[in-house]
Amino acid sequence: MRLPIKRLDPTLPPPAYARAGDAGMDLRVALDGAEGYDYTRSPACLRIYPGGRVLLRTGLAVAIPEGYQGEIRPRSSLFLRGLHAAHGTIDAGYRGEIRVGVANLGRDPVEIEAGERLAQLVISPVARCEVVEVAELDATERGAGGFGSTGRE
Repeated sequence: MRLPIKRLDPTLPPPAYARAGDAGMDLRVALDGAEGYDYTRSPACLRIYPGGRVLLRTGLAVAIPEGYQGEIRPRSSLFLRGLHAAHGTIDAGYRGEIRVGVANLGRDPVEIEAGERLAQLVISPVARCEVVEVAELDATERGAGGFGSTGRE
């Protein structure tokens, strides 16, 4: 399958799989000196304080084929630094810039540099359902057991 892309920031490389067999393509940070961010050394480095949240640009727009979606997923290396990239869905009809919400869940400020790998883009098929309202749902072994219902082991 082909994924048409438009680089809105020509200084950044296109999204790419880091290794053969990877599910997600790496998305990078496009920093442009926008107000509201704490730029530490230059417009190419952003500091996110503990509890802080920012919406970061990727410098990328895509044309996801009909019948597919793009999923934004966090990178594990960001988590090790105390950052979390929010999950998101990119619908096939969206043609704007991909942006990624990032929160600092750690105890220390974290710096992000322009071009740094921020999140992953996973392309997957979409299943469409016909919603049918019923009086009762079929019974299962688990039933309505929710959080913690299967125990710790």
